[in-house]
Parts: sequence; C-alpha cells; structure tokens
Amino acid sequence: MVGQEKKGFRISTLLLIVLAVIQLFPLIWLIDFSLVESDQLFTSGILVWPSPFRWVNYTRALFESNFLHYLFNSILINALAVILVVVFATMASFACTRMRWELSGFVSLLLMMGLMIPIHATLLPNYIIFSKIKILDTILALLIPYVAFSLPQGFFLTSSYMDSVPKELEEATVIDGCGVYRTLMIIVLPMMKASIATVSIMTYLNNWNEFVMAMTFLSSPDWKTLPFAVLEFTGQYSSDYAIQFAVMTLSALPAIVIYILLNKNITKGVAMGAVKG
Repeated sequence: MVGQEKKGFRISTLLLIVLAVIQLFPLIWLIDFSLVESDQLFTSGILVWPSPFRWVNYTRALFESNFLHYLFNSILINALAVILVVVFATMASFACTRMRWELSGFVSLLLMMGLMIPIHATLLPNYIIFSKIKILDTILALLIPYVAFSLPQGFFLTSSYMDSVPKELEEATVIDGCGVYRTLMIIVLPMMKASIATVSIMTYLNNWNEFVMAMTFLSSPDWKTLPFAVLEFTGQYSSDYAIQFAVMTLSALPAIVIYILLNKNITKGVAMGAVKG
C-alpha cells in the first residue's frame, strides 16, 4: 500500500509539473523573443537562444517611447478603479444583506446581472453617451466602465462573505449606540480584509491589460495606458518586433508579481466567501 501511494504521488507530481510548464511556456516564449534581434524571430524553432542577449531592447522600450507615461496612467486609473469598486461593493453589499428595505432583493439582482454583460458589448452606446457628455479622451472615459463592470464581481464576493459575518456583533454595536457607518467601519470592514483584498486584486488584474475600450475612447496620448506602448514601435512598413516583445514583458511584469505575492489572498478570500454561516 505504501509503495502504491508513493507511486501515485510521483505520477501526480509529474503531471502537475508538466501542466505548470505548459502554463508557463507563453511567458518563457515572450521573454525569450524579447532578448533577440528582430530578424532572429523568423526561424523554424519554437524558441531562439539569444546570441548575444539584447538587453538594449528593454532600454529602448523604456526610454524610446511613452512607456513610463503610459505606466503612470495605468497605475493611476487602476488604483482609482480599485478604490471605487471596494467602496461601492462594500457599501452595496452591507445595504443589501444587512439593512431591511423593500428593494434590497431587486438591487442585488440588478447588480448581479452585470456579470452576464460582456464589457465590450457596450462600446458603441458608451461611445455615444461619452461623446454627448464630452468626456471622451479623458480619464473618466476609462474609469467609469472599469468601475461599472468590476462592481458586480466585487459585490458578489463581498456580499457572499458578509453573510458569514455574525449579525450579533453588529447588534451589540447598535445597542451601544453606534450608527450604520460606524458599525460598518469598526466591526464589518476589519472582518472582511480577505474579501476586500480579493476584490482589489481581481479588479486590478481584470483592468490592467484592457485595450479595446482604451483604443475606442482615447485618441491623444494624455491618458493612454500601457497596451499602447506596443504600438509605439509599429511602423507603416515594418515593426521592431523584439522591442514589442520587451514592452509586452514589462507590461505583464507588474500583474505577474502582484499575483505571485498575493495569490494566497485571492484563494483565501474566494474560499471564505463561499462558506456561509
């Protein structure tokens, strides 16, 4: 029996390693092609050994384009989106799960219906609306849809987790004279750290590399985000593909680092929100 268990463990480990390699291969391929000359990309092999390693591709990606400006825009827009989604999702979930009012069920259903609407299905109506209210090519043109389409997921996670918070604690604070907002800030929010971390990370990851809406709503470089940095090295007749791969690597790096560092928070928040009572 012990021998069979060890054999099964080794097979499972081998399968997981193979699966991990398959999952990581696109990233390996991206980094590999970012370190070669552009003319070395058109070979018969899947991977190319850089000879020599072209670290200058990263230098050009950083300083021969608007990469740093676009990076600042992406960080600012995503940070504001995360803050707004966390605030709105927490307050909406508290109102719908804890407070008694006639339309709480309808509002919950309305917010959850947002999960069924693809974000890019609203491009044309949003473009028309934003054009009429004159917010095209501004930070609001991206911030509004990013928050609107991240809110249903945030509401789902926070409301599921809030159902597991004991109501007796809130009732005790009300007896002591605390109001609604003080109860939310002092009692509820500290107990929802895992859920809030999950909502923040998933909102950030979902919006970080979004390109279609940014391409549709933005025209000047003032508020363009990181995906536009790839287009900086696209010419009319030729493109510097190696530097484009370097830009894509740099663009993906923040999301990868954040996911690796905070992966446990995502798993913990989702798992705790799924267990009620």
